[in-house]
Amino acid sequence: FVNPTSTADSVYVGFSQSQCIVPTSSTPSSTGVKKTMKRLPDTGVSSDYTTTYGEDNDFLIYSPYFVNNGNGTITDTVTGLMWQRVDGGEMTYERAIAYCDTLGLAGYSDWRLPDPHEAFSILNQQLNPALDATYFSATGGTADYWWTAVRQVNDTTKVWCTNAGGGIGNKPKSETLSAGGTFRYHVRAVRDAAAVPIVSSHFRNNGDGTITDSLTNLMWTRLPYADSLTWENALIYADSLKLAGYIDWRLPNIKEMHSINEERLNSPSVDTSYLRVVTNKKYWSGTTLKNATGAKAWYLNSQYGITTYDDKIRRNLVLCVRGSSNTTGKYIFIGNGNWDVMANWLNYTIPPGTLPSGYSILVDPLTAGQCNLNVTQNISAGATIEVNTGKKFFILGNLIMQ
Repeated sequence: FVNPTSTADSVYVGFSQSQCIVPTSSTPSSTGVKKTMKRLPDTGVSSDYTTTYGEDNDFLIYSPYFVNNGNGTITDTVTGLMWQRVDGGEMTYERAIAYCDTLGLAGYSDWRLPDPHEAFSILNQQLNPALDATYFSATGGTADYWWTAVRQVNDTTKVWCTNAGGGIGNKPKSETLSAGGTFRYHVRAVRDAAAVPIVSSHFRNNGDGTITDSLTNLMWTRLPYADSLTWENALIYADSLKLAGYIDWRLPNIKEMHSINEERLNSPSVDTSYLRVVTNKKYWSGTTLKNATGAKAWYLNSQYGITTYDDKIRRNLVLCVRGSSNTTGKYIFIGNGNWDVMANWLNYTIPPGTLPSGYSILVDPLTAGQCNLNVTQNISAGATIEVNTGKKFFILGNLIMQ
């Protein structure tokens, strides 16, 4: 095969159709990108590790929520994906592909190996192994890694794998027991429980210093902060950032940080035509490594896109994020007090300085509560503000109709 960059790729021949795989070094299809996850789940972190505002636990947006279907499968209600409850056990990578290709669990025959983002989505940063034991278990009791469907871009002897400690990385196929190695690499199959929509591209440039991710609906700062920061200072910087009319910027959690990674790329592993990520650098997340001290936090390494952790006193780079996977176009004030306090808004998403046409704001604070507009809010023609019956909306700032 010759990919769009005019370089030859090896051909891999297996004993089932799904095993004829070309390394993932080609550019994305012009027909669009599959959106297999409806929303991006939170990490499951529920502990405070600092009094500084802006760490992972300060933003509970889409808490992980699974349903046991009683037939050997688990449905992730946040992403919409259906998973194999008890994994298929240790095996080689090639055998894992064939295993999923022939699996007939719960009457379904469309099982497959997950891509790296899907596999990372079910990890729970509070546990080791980093999976909710109420819903997921491993054949034989323990696993060190789980295969994904994607090989490393420039070394097809390595495959992207999630690990029991909660991270994801590019690992040698030869490390698993069945290939003569010393670790247990398991297979856990996934399937699309509903039709998968197609988006035109992964990212969209908004032309104002921000980039929107079409797969997660998150908005990112296009440029990293010019200097490196300690983890605490990264939290402070993100919380104080004002860009493109938005004041609800924050440090991404590790799942959000990983969501911008493109496994088809390396050095850096992020599409720099959109996000100006610097090569081979560490980018902080707001997620603390759960251990006795809480002194380390997770980061994304931009060489290939592995996630691991560093001492919080180290200085690393920062990209900021805002928003959630909610695409309804409605901003809902549910707290009690000032407009510019993120915690007062559903999903911690404050409306932009100018509310676009077709968007709406619902003021529905706590019982007997009130909403104080203490900043300037511009309302475009065709946008609306609604105040629920019995609630109070005090205009202390400027409400400007465009």
